[in-house]
Amino acid sequence: MPEQNSSDQYSTWVGLIYVFNLIVGTGALTLPAVFSQAGWALGLSVILILAFISFITVTFVIEVMASANAIVAWRHIQHRKRVCLSQDSSINESESEVLQTLGESGPSNSDSEDTPLVTPFSSSPDCADMTYRYYVIRDKIEMGQMASIFFNKFGTTLFYLCFAIYLYGDLSIYGAAVAKTLADVVCTYQPANFTCNSTIPDTEPCWEGFALDRADAYGVFLTIFILLLGPFVFFNIQKTKYLQLLTSGMRWLAFTIMIVYALKNLIIHGAQGDPPAANIMGIPSLFGACIYSFMCHHSLPALIAPIANKSTLTRSLALDYLLIASFYLLLALTGAFAFEHLDDLYTLDFSPRGSGDCSKSNNIFIILIEYFLSLFPVFTLSTSFPIIAITLRNNLQSLFLSDDTSHLCLRKIVFPILAILPPYMIAMSIKDLSILVGITGSYAGAGIQYLIPTFLVYYARQKTNRLIGLGVVNKFASPFSSNCWLIFVIIWAIACMILVSVNFIQIHFYSISIPLG
Repeated sequence: MPEQNSSDQYSTWVGLIYVFNLIVGTGALTLPAVFSQAGWALGLSVILILAFISFITVTFVIEVMASANAIVAWRHIQHRKRVCLSQDSSINESESEVLQTLGESGPSNSDSEDTPLVTPFSSSPDCADMTYRYYVIRDKIEMGQMASIFFNKFGTTLFYLCFAIYLYGDLSIYGAAVAKTLADVVCTYQPANFTCNSTIPDTEPCWEGFALDRADAYGVFLTIFILLLGPFVFFNIQKTKYLQLLTSGMRWLAFTIMIVYALKNLIIHGAQGDPPAANIMGIPSLFGACIYSFMCHHSLPALIAPIANKSTLTRSLALDYLLIASFYLLLALTGAFAFEHLDDLYTLDFSPRGSGDCSKSNNIFIILIEYFLSLFPVFTLSTSFPIIAITLRNNLQSLFLSDDTSHLCLRKIVFPILAILPPYMIAMSIKDLSILVGITGSYAGAGIQYLIPTFLVYYARQKTNRLIGLGVVNKFASPFSSNCWLIFVIIWAIACMILVSVNFIQIHFYSISIPLG
């Protein structure tokens, strides 16, 4: 079993930066609005609680990664033992023939206390050393592979189905965010009664004198976005190191500017927003946004396995999560109090048309910053969209097809279309990002972040105890090892789903009852 190539490894701090960049993404842009709706005190508590529970399940994934490596190592050792024993048997037969020729006899007890389980032979170097450390995260074993190791066929199918649904939601959010951003930036018409803290209805024209309204512009930009980036799903492309560095740098720059910009507004103009301390009705939307915002579990194997020194991995990840939670609170608190009105996509509050900051500036530098922040989702999400779409296509193939090379038409045409068309239709039907993020985070996101790691670690503990035994300690075991934590996470996930479902039902009936009243 090959070890991680040393040239591909990096330090713990680099790995934590990758985890930070993975977590802090699109979800963070939806936090200020839902945070303001839920209230600053309640929102602060919910973000901290959800960050803690997300960290618990991250430790579950780390433990399962080590357990999966241990199972693979155990299978490898069993295979080597069988090979070595077969070699041992053939060599003993040759030795017996030689001893019979010389008139000698073999040993009376070949299984004595001093006889090793596997005798090393110079002709078989693979049998010379059977020592192996089981619980070592040396190979990158993806979540789907871990599911196939510890789940039965039904459980593995459920995993791929949940993962595919989450990726569908992810792509829908990407498409809606890009199209909404472009429509908001490009459409220049403003009604006569427009104020800097109001929202322009979608029924208003995009440009003065044109029949195309803002909703139509949204659909046009979404279609162009899909037509430009959708064809990449028919090929295999990999995210390059330089692309990662570029998008990471833009992300850090954009979020830093947003926080500084909001702080500047607070210092110069004072608090424009007046969020309540607590609003129970805002919790469901905040749940969905927070679950989506703390999502990294599906990509942890690719980020954790190359870390050279994993001795302090749990403590380092705890520090990373504390930093991320603090960053989210800073972003949400400054946005909630700096702006009277918050868009469901936070970057649109920095639009050059002055929707967030009433004191519209004529400074060219400030205008460039506002355009950069407004178009930030377009830059970053456009680079990630093809990668997510290809990942979805591959998961659909794993869900419905075997590993053989048949079904070429399905692989090359049908599944790529199935990876692109449903997100396009969803984003075309639902423009509200808070709804898309809430549904994706609270259902499929809760499955990937809460339920799947919990069931994986439960079955991993059972399987490793049965095959490897209790005597071998997993040094990557989660500090939340009690079964009470497993039960708590499952109950929490179900409660989140129920709460969000009730909230959506209430919103649906409320929207229906308005025209009837």
